[in-house]
Amino acid sequence: MNFVQELKWRGMIQDMTPGTEEQLQKEMTTAYLGIDPTADSLHIGHLVGVMMLRHFQRSGHRPIALIGGATGMIGDPSGKSKERVLIDEERLRHNQEAIKNQLARFLDFESDAPNAAILVNNYDWMKTFSFLDFIRNIGKLITVNYMMSKDSVKRRFTGESGADGMSFTEFSYQLLQGYDYVYLNENYDCKLQLGGADQWGNITTGTEMIRKISGNEVFALTCPLITKADGKKFGKTEQGNIWLDRRYTSPYTFYQFWLNVSDDDADRYIKIFTSIPQEEIESLIAQQKEAPHLRLLQKRLAQELTILVHGEEELEKAFAASGILFGNATSEALRSLDEETLLAVFDGVPKFEVSRELLNEGVKAVDLTTEVAAVFASKGEMRKLVQGGGVSVNKEKLAAFDQVITTADLLNDKYILIQKGKKNYYLLIAK
Repeated sequence: MNFVQELKWRGMIQDMTPGTEEQLQKEMTTAYLGIDPTADSLHIGHLVGVMMLRHFQRSGHRPIALIGGATGMIGDPSGKSKERVLIDEERLRHNQEAIKNQLARFLDFESDAPNAAILVNNYDWMKTFSFLDFIRNIGKLITVNYMMSKDSVKRRFTGESGADGMSFTEFSYQLLQGYDYVYLNENYDCKLQLGGADQWGNITTGTEMIRKISGNEVFALTCPLITKADGKKFGKTEQGNIWLDRRYTSPYTFYQFWLNVSDDDADRYIKIFTSIPQEEIESLIAQQKEAPHLRLLQKRLAQELTILVHGEEELEKAFAASGILFGNATSEALRSLDEETLLAVFDGVPKFEVSRELLNEGVKAVDLTTEVAAVFASKGEMRKLVQGGGVSVNKEKLAAFDQVITTADLLNDKYILIQKGKKNYYLLIAK
């Protein structure tokens, strides 16, 4: 597989130094991509870079995932208007291990293949570098004029986006990232750095350092920054980032995010975030145009990524959970959901606390849904809807308005789901 051509048709190349494609066709090449370790999980904003590494390895080349332990302590000014909160070594090591576990779902670290992926942390070679040695041996390679010409620096100095200048710490960031490339070139024969379009200035600082130190020929390739079709930032929701770790984003919520992207976004995202071959993707796009209501692109996108990040079992749970909210799922299916998925499915629906003691004694449904929890405005409204078959408790039609509800009806020993009509859900929580 030709890496450059693969990225081109997927819309994943922004800038590339001359000779990059020729180098990759000539021999197995090592490339690296830096990953910020300020959290113990990747989020979907990282996936573009991770997929670049994945395509790179699938093309027969050797990927290096660089955890920015040292640079993470400094903070990359690219795209930022404020100083980043710095973290300590213990937190960095914890985050590194967590990130590697996630990357292992995308990259082969364990095989004895010559292009097995490598994980490195730049803190390991920067921690013994004294300040005097660094400014004497590395700082002299790059002029202040050169550093000031970078967009990420200029924006901060001109006050764009509410910026209030830049500390020397952040100003030195591009020297540190540039030295990473020098180190990896010398110790791993790394000849290509990958990154997002906002990293071009930092990456080319590294190529300039290598040119001055050794004269070795090295290359750079960046991908576009991904946005939504409406121009808004990709990956952000009202609740914040979509994380790969289920502690922060449940597999169901992860699945639903991809399922609900727009048609225009699905057309682009299925190329960027999956390894589905070109012919198959083109066929899916053609089918989507003929029958957009079927949302084939979104379904395939959500399926591929949920399996990749969370596995087949979680995908099946996500299918089942979707059926509960949008289909004709049974009470049995509802009871099979674990608490995490149940709460994810019904995130945003009205919730009411009810007394566990009251449920121990038993309470009539009509009283529970009017006096205890304001699901209905009046008992008359509730009775009328029950008579029409329009009220369900835990996905079972309520036979009588005065049916007694007890703790035996609790889901996960804590919840009762009331459904009013076809689309209105309410979650009662026993306390």
